[in-house]
Amino acid sequence: MYIVIMGGGKVGNYLADVLLRQHHEVAVLEANRAQADRLSIELQGQYLVINGDGCDSDFQEDAGIRNADVFVAVTGRDDDNLVACEIATRVFNVPRCIARVNNPKNRRIFREVGIESVSSTMLIANMIEEEALLGSVGVVSALSRGDISLIELGIPSRMKHFDPEEGVPAYMIALPEGAILAAIDRREYNDAEIASPDAVLYPGDKAVVVAEHDVVDDVRALFANL
Repeated sequence: MYIVIMGGGKVGNYLADVLLRQHHEVAVLEANRAQADRLSIELQGQYLVINGDGCDSDFQEDAGIRNADVFVAVTGRDDDNLVACEIATRVFNVPRCIARVNNPKNRRIFREVGIESVSSTMLIANMIEEEALLGSVGVVSALSRGDISLIELGIPSRMKHFDPEEGVPAYMIALPEGAILAAIDRREYNDAEIASPDAVLYPGDKAVVVAEHDVVDDVRALFANL
């Protein structure tokens, strides 16, 4: 995948390093010249570092934004992250934009304009990697204890063991011990509901699952093979 990152500070540096080690191609937009120069020396892999403002569409275009699979804004300024994601989404039609939110009170604003927002750098890396592997899976949040995740899994349009027209009854999804189906996000109808045993999930729906870390991979595999 080709990922454009705005912000080359500690968060952007770490994120770029993680993604490059996973063999993705990365471009970093960093406004500070000294920081951009340092990144251009320290990073390893297929990358591009541009000294420029990621809120400027010209610099985004220089970074190859038209070919980007994902745009990530991880500066320490929430307003800049919001503006940059809006440009990437509305001007360049980037399929996926993710923003770092430094002040939790601002998450509501990002949700209202339809931009994914997270506060953990590692969660951003996981979200991108999972998108590359499965396309329909995203980590939503890590709970406070650190050993439980809230994950969102898409119901595939082409199911192997169920009829897409009839859907998948929730009681037939054999989740492993340590995981529960908590809710269903029905994107087509802009609605969500608490999961019940008699609920039916259809292609395009998102299942929200609470799972212990050691069974997350099993849960992903289960939904990928419905």
